[in-house]
Amino acid sequence: MNVLEVKDLSFTYPGADVPALNHIDLNIPKGDFIAIVGNNGCGKSTFCKVLNGLIPHFITGEFEGAVSVGGVDTQTVEIGDLAKIVGYVYQDFENQIVRPTVLDDASYACMNYAMPDYLERGRQALKNCGLEGKDEEYIWQLSGGQTHLLALAGAVSLEPEVLILDEPIAQLDPRHADLIYGILKDLNERLGKTIIVIEHHTEYIADYCKHVVLLKEGHVEWMLPAKEALDKVEVLQASNVFPPQVTLAAYYLREQGRLERDFVLPATIPEGKEVFGKLDFANPGIYEKKSKGREVLVSFKNVSVSYRTVKGEPKKIYEGLDLSLYKGEKIALIGSNGAGKSTMMKLMTGLVKPNKGEIFLKGIPVHETKPEHLSKYVSMVYQNPEDMFIKDSIEADIAYAMQVRSVDGWKEKTEGLLERFRLKELKNRDGRLLSGGQMRRASLAIGIVLGPEILLLDEPTANLDIATRKEIMKTLKDMEDVTDTVLIATHDMQLVAEWAERIIVLYQGKVVADGSRNEIFGNQEVVEKAGIRPPEIFTMGKLLHKDAFCYTVEEFLQSFV
Repeated sequence: MNVLEVKDLSFTYPGADVPALNHIDLNIPKGDFIAIVGNNGCGKSTFCKVLNGLIPHFITGEFEGAVSVGGVDTQTVEIGDLAKIVGYVYQDFENQIVRPTVLDDASYACMNYAMPDYLERGRQALKNCGLEGKDEEYIWQLSGGQTHLLALAGAVSLEPEVLILDEPIAQLDPRHADLIYGILKDLNERLGKTIIVIEHHTEYIADYCKHVVLLKEGHVEWMLPAKEALDKVEVLQASNVFPPQVTLAAYYLREQGRLERDFVLPATIPEGKEVFGKLDFANPGIYEKKSKGREVLVSFKNVSVSYRTVKGEPKKIYEGLDLSLYKGEKIALIGSNGAGKSTMMKLMTGLVKPNKGEIFLKGIPVHETKPEHLSKYVSMVYQNPEDMFIKDSIEADIAYAMQVRSVDGWKEKTEGLLERFRLKELKNRDGRLLSGGQMRRASLAIGIVLGPEILLLDEPTANLDIATRKEIMKTLKDMEDVTDTVLIATHDMQLVAEWAERIIVLYQGKVVADGSRNEIFGNQEVVEKAGIRPPEIFTMGKLLHKDAFCYTVEEFLQSFV
């Protein structure tokens, strides 16, 4: 039985030259768990907004074809009625949280429908989404992962047949990402919900999804069982979809004639163990990147930070923090949501003042200095790049900080930055209307405009597909001549493994580990305590040989023969 039926669907946004969706035919069986993949701009989010009726009820355009959900025509039924059939959790899920306490928010949709049992529905949804016992907590007491689960609970409370999640783990640490997918698996298997995810992380697709739909230029290229779909390495890569690292390693070994040709590529680590089990470890002595910085640039001395809360004791972020950062370092700051990564960056820029202790930047007491006086030494690029845009064009945004400080040659410097970050053709565009990758490049240009000695980047690869993440990583490497000291707060372990020379691990406001990538990822106690997930290929290599330290597919191919 099909819960979703799409026939000859096309949709074109007002003013667009080409349709966003182009003659789509697709049937989705009840109880399926489907991943929708494809490159940026292929129509993934647009397609899902058709399924829940946002298109064409709220988002207008040229709509053709028919879409049926649970036997209901989405064009003829009110969107409020569709919400009880199709639940939707958006990529920016925080915007779905509208009430101050957890139960209040989870039951809010049901109350709006005047359901007499709205509180019971809210409690059951919280239980189903792993938030049982959190009823009376305020929403700002939740971690990022718990907030995402609350947005999911709000949708689940209406008991829809279908749940759609747009990039469900893009802003989450690995531990919370595992939790989200565990909840989705339970909703699918125990309650029979049909789950649809827009997902770039193919290792999660391999572990949890039953089918994969590939969208390309607005049409469905194919719908296949997950294992069969992930075996199509060349087709996926042509759409900027990168199969799991285990799959890629087996593919390259097969292409090099080092494995038999006639077998289905592994998609998970257990499958990889069977395929790679006969390989020998070669121990190639892969270069270990280590920080060489010695001149202290930033120092934290006995720093404590806490925030006042409406309920309960003040929330402690740091207590007695001592830490030094050195000139020339490439530092990754990692840890679970709420560990204090963003707070540390705001302390360095003066945006947050410590309750106790001292912070020095090049000998300047940050805790006693106004943020505007620190901006020529330190610059922070926010997690949401749109927060960096205050003018109506990229060119004006880049020029702004230099203009207000009367920097000599600001026009020439603006042109140079537009050229460096490949933004010349976009210079008259509003930054908030650019693609994710373009916004990241523009925010980086704004961040380095005053030539800061230390650049702070908060989740620079969040919400990006794999191809765009690779582009941002290349941009970071190209910036070495502009600012040689960079600190990145991130959940992206591949970025950490390939870029960082020093890794600082935060857990509950404390530095629990500080060292090179081998020292961090090779320490199982730290990995488990802080909820770190090394790159998949690292775990694969360790499973084959205890002395293997492989962070990329290329390093794995060098290490095993």
